[in-house]
Amino acid sequence: MNFHQLHIFYTVSERGSFSAAAQTLHMTQPAVTMQVQALEDYFGAKLFDRSSKKIILSEAGRTLLPFALRSIQLMRETDQAMSAFTHMLEGRLLLGASLTIGEYVLPRLLGPFGKTYPHISIMMKVMNTSQLLEEIHKHQLNFGLIEAPVTHPDMVIEPVMGDELKLIVPREHPLAEKDEVTLAEALQHPFVLREQGSGTRRVMEEQLLAKGLDPGAMRVVMELGSTGAVKSAVEAGLGLTIISTSSVKHEVALGLLKIVNITDASFKRQFYAIHLKSTLLPISAVTFLTFLRDHAGDQ
Repeated sequence: MNFHQLHIFYTVSERGSFSAAAQTLHMTQPAVTMQVQALEDYFGAKLFDRSSKKIILSEAGRTLLPFALRSIQLMRETDQAMSAFTHMLEGRLLLGASLTIGEYVLPRLLGPFGKTYPHISIMMKVMNTSQLLEEIHKHQLNFGLIEAPVTHPDMVIEPVMGDELKLIVPREHPLAEKDEVTLAEALQHPFVLREQGSGTRRVMEEQLLAKGLDPGAMRVVMELGSTGAVKSAVEAGLGLTIISTSSVKHEVALGLLKIVNITDASFKRQFYAIHLKSTLLPISAVTFLTFLRDHAGDQ
């Protein structure tokens, strides 16, 4: 028995067929079948009931399953613990990121990562969460980074780094003369917001609801599909917004926008990494995620 066989067994049980497991593991179906049979020979017991079209775990298989899962989790923890000591990694990472992360957070961290690990090349796609999940499921991406947690039966999701949304005002706005305001003061003004369903919009609305306020009562003069468009509209004086501070560093430095603290509300959130349960991330991917956790305050 070896870890590879346990991983294959777990993947077959998760995917529900040998062919689906073979696709997930980038193996041939006969190779997957042979490894499961070797594991059955080792234990002297059948692990799957193959009498129906869809394979079903036997009693022995149900007993083995939690141990196989623990072995996968232990291997992931081992990779994470050892990633800090691995500096001669090579490879190509295929990752997806939601809009705010891909456009404003990761670019500031990719440079330092590239200097530390010069032999790892990164290809990043910026897309919405549903597209990202689809590409991970099709094995077109190693993993993804998203702005809000999701529930998916085939995916592992874990927090990677924190972020905070703040009130952003144009430089000529009356509130720009203040360093802080109350939520009630801010809500007296018109807003330009990201579209419904975006991670940024969701975090803001959840905080308003937690304060007993109806998000629908906000005076929203414009809804836009990208953070860049929102910033441009605020610069033009069309309204205020609440977005990630990491997305306005350039405009704040130039004096085009100002961050104003809201004294009685906090719009904090987590960014999450997501990948398939049945796929072990390459050590280069584990190293990248460890780097993000360690440098979360640098973005």
